[in-house]
Amino acid sequence: MSMGKKKSSVGSRNFFIAKPFWYGAALIIGLLLWVSVDSRVAMSLMSQSLIFGFLALGVGFLVRLGGLVSFGHAAPFGMAGYCVAIALKHVDLPTEVVIPLVILGIGLVSYLIGLVIMRIEGIAFAMLTLAIGQGVYVSSLKLRDVTGGADGMLAKFPATLYGIKMSFLQSQDGLFITALIILLIVVALLDAFEGTHTGILAEAIRENEERAQFLSYKTLHVRALVYAISAMIAATGGCLYIIYQSFIAPEILHWSMSGSALIMAILGGSSAIWGPVSGAIVYFLFRDWLGDMTEHWLGILGSSL
Repeated sequence: MSMGKKKSSVGSRNFFIAKPFWYGAALIIGLLLWVSVDSRVAMSLMSQSLIFGFLALGVGFLVRLGGLVSFGHAAPFGMAGYCVAIALKHVDLPTEVVIPLVILGIGLVSYLIGLVIMRIEGIAFAMLTLAIGQGVYVSSLKLRDVTGGADGMLAKFPATLYGIKMSFLQSQDGLFITALIILLIVVALLDAFEGTHTGILAEAIRENEERAQFLSYKTLHVRALVYAISAMIAATGGCLYIIYQSFIAPEILHWSMSGSALIMAILGGSSAIWGPVSGAIVYFLFRDWLGDMTEHWLGILGSSL
């Protein structure tokens, strides 16, 4: 235990001394890009890459701390967007309250699901997440009275959100700045979490769960927590997506979206916590560049991995 405490204290000290510098540098670089990019198309691609960067970050976090691959993370991403749109239509609550409640609610549901599915590993886990994700996708098509079915549904936001005009948040520039700041905050929180006792324990469980169980740790709850956190990260991106688009359709829940997120995470790698985000940026740039040349751009991208 003394070694764990020592590692935790070192990780905490590094976080409070070195990490803020890098986060500040990333923010400055992002702001410089925002100022220097004149193309609306390029800014739109950058904004979308940051939104889907949350989805890739959730998948990468699960790989990094849980050692598991998910083919169903489009479910919490899309469910967050649907839940916000439905709540704005049927629930008499301020939007500022709805959004965090949706993220926390998806985290709680994912934790309960995690208590069941985190008992298995490998291909079986990946296939089970695929089945859950496709179940959510089919439900969005069948529940036409609630979700609008294949036609999707609109979200009617108020004029301001958290004191910021919606016209700014729904613009390419406004969304880019907002997503960048929230993404840096999320990455910083995840980085801090990995230095805590629970984060270190999650890494130990990933490496050797049997030994952790021998030391009397309840590994299933920790694994379920990791799954829930990864789902909440994806849900945060889903909330930003519905804010930006004011529209959501079942396609966002399809397994192919989860597959794209996995490709993003692979492109950036999971050895660094920010790797999946960089992978999302590369993915969108490659998609735009190669997509203009051939419709088989995914094959070219796949062969380069």
